[in-house]
Amino acid sequence: MGFYGVIQEIWDLDYQKFTIPVFRCDWIDSTSGLVVDELGFTLVDLSKIGHRNDQFVLASQVKQVFFVDDPMHRGWSVVLSMPNREYNDVIGDDVLGDVRIECEPFTRGMPNVTHLMKWWVS
Repeated sequence: MGFYGVIQEIWDLDYQKFTIPVFRCDWIDSTSGLVVDELGFTLVDLSKIGHRNDQFVLASQVKQVFFVDDPMHRGWSVVLSMPNREYNDVIGDDVLGDVRIECEPFTRGMPNVTHLMKWWVS
């Protein structure tokens, strides 16, 4: 199970010999502010804050996501993960000009939506 939140503060814990970045977040309530729609997209309601007793997380434990307003569900946002990137040196000579960047799409594939298409057509 994933947790979604918005970073409010970034702290750098300084231990003289090393530092540890920590985020203080407003976490989305996972019971009332998180749903997966019929197409498989994760939706969050950013106004429903939960987990107030555990606001901190190590920066190494999180992944960056985007929250995009959902035009079909007012007040809800679609969660989009950062695609993984692969840098491939095409020729193998470490010259920047021949490096190909391959990105994964935001979704793994579209589900079958023929029943939705029929609704729109009729």
